[in-house]
Amino acid sequence: MFLLICYKIIHITLRFSVFAVRLEYYLWIFVVQFLAWRMLVKVKCREKQRYVKITESDGTYDYQQFHQAVIEKFGLPHFTNIVYKDSSGTELDADIFSELLEKGKELITAVVNDDSEDISSEASCSDASTVILDEIPSKISRQDQTEREVAKNMVNQVLLRKPGGGGGEVFQEYHKTKSLTSATRRLLVNILVADMVEVHGWIPSQAIKVKYAQGIVALFPYLEDPLSKHGYEHFYDAASGSGYISWRLKTVQRSLADHSRSPVAVGESSGGPKATRLLATTIQQLTGQECEEAMSMMNHSSDEAVVREKMKATFEHRQKLVHDPDTSMDVLDIFPRFLDIPGLIEQDFLALFGEETSGKFLAKWPTFFRPHIIEDAKGLVSTAHVEDLLCSAQGDGDRGWDSDIASLCLLLHLIPPTSKGHKKAAKVSALQAEDYLVKYMQIGTSMQIFLSRLEPSQPFMLCIGEQKNKIHKFYIIIDSQAVPCRAQTSVAAFDELFKAHFVFGTSYCEALDGFYSFIQTAVYNIDVGKTKEKPRVRELRARYLNVKK
Repeated sequence: MFLLICYKIIHITLRFSVFAVRLEYYLWIFVVQFLAWRMLVKVKCREKQRYVKITESDGTYDYQQFHQAVIEKFGLPHFTNIVYKDSSGTELDADIFSELLEKGKELITAVVNDDSEDISSEASCSDASTVILDEIPSKISRQDQTEREVAKNMVNQVLLRKPGGGGGEVFQEYHKTKSLTSATRRLLVNILVADMVEVHGWIPSQAIKVKYAQGIVALFPYLEDPLSKHGYEHFYDAASGSGYISWRLKTVQRSLADHSRSPVAVGESSGGPKATRLLATTIQQLTGQECEEAMSMMNHSSDEAVVREKMKATFEHRQKLVHDPDTSMDVLDIFPRFLDIPGLIEQDFLALFGEETSGKFLAKWPTFFRPHIIEDAKGLVSTAHVEDLLCSAQGDGDRGWDSDIASLCLLLHLIPPTSKGHKKAAKVSALQAEDYLVKYMQIGTSMQIFLSRLEPSQPFMLCIGEQKNKIHKFYIIIDSQAVPCRAQTSVAAFDELFKAHFVFGTSYCEALDGFYSFIQTAVYNIDVGKTKEKPRVRELRARYLNVKK
């Protein structure tokens, strides 16, 4: 105002001077520049509206200085997330902030992306820019703040209760890198799911799972996904039931449902996949600090030969984990190279039983057991499905499984599932039991989506190909994770599936117990006389082995 009055006086005094025009021009330029340097912007935060000064430096307006001034003016926390927008709703970045202000009357707004009503119509100014802002982050509405804070505190307390059990490691890595490695992220999820099961039971509600996921990204904001609706869907997506929490929870549910995870009761079988046995390997085993160093090295090595060598040297330690109920579920997390290097299942099985036992299935099945099983299956009650299996097993089918998988399914019909206990209605048919043994997935289907939809189950074989009798890739699915097979044929892939039960100490699926017991004793000759067997298993074994004689 003072400058305008001075300008007016000088203008009147010099209006008759020959230099009036030139002096008036320079005075006007000075006034404009001074006013620009002292530019004030109306700022509205919540229900308060105040002026904030924007400072010009080297011909531009200092965005950071203005942003800091806004925070100080309204007493906001320094980490407050403020989003500025122009009158069209386009987000205003720091690099174009000055250019937009130079337009003078351009309306600027800063609005959070929540459900609040559009307030741009409320903000207008004829001679200065207006900024309306809110400190609530874009993915969080005001009504969600309390729930988010509660969830954050809950996750924080869970991790603080486990400082020596991994919680401290999670905090340390995040504060150092603002991120988490895959191994530490798995540790975080494992700790939280364990707490979830302990507090809320092993079938927690959807709301509980959402709360834990929400708490993770609230406590560790750099883990939030900026492109998803809520930011925590990679930990738990309520719409699809997928995410790290969901996958881990399925693993826990499968383990809890597996009664054989508990110690073997008196009078029960002492053989089978869960039995502790002497090692057949002669390779020196590492212990203590040396073992830990070897595990760390192989988990970060790109040299497959090094990984295989370290896996051999840590086999005894791995078997201890497998047979410990507290750690048996975490073997794939502790030894993740099973998931990217085919053949490690076979390597561990050799360390348990040696080459002679390891090679028996591939030596005996195609030439001896398969023909006898096909012949026996001709006496089964004729159904359309059994007839299709017989055609495929004899090489006459063009749409079903190949000969080896079809004959394995026929063996399952020869040794069908039996009911346990008094609830006979719970019996699973042989046709239904096939789905616990092998599944088919067409090429191009998402493996991640397939795994996310799985219910807790024992290991099974996944075949990926153009059609069922033209398979290109085999996987063993364990704890909702895909372990690649080294095998190129279905008979070799099933060999790996069977061996995976012993390598990971996992009991047979109840519906397949008789089927696997026959394979174990009659084909591999493992724990004969130590394993509890159904009469039908003994009958078929006696029939086939007597024929051999």
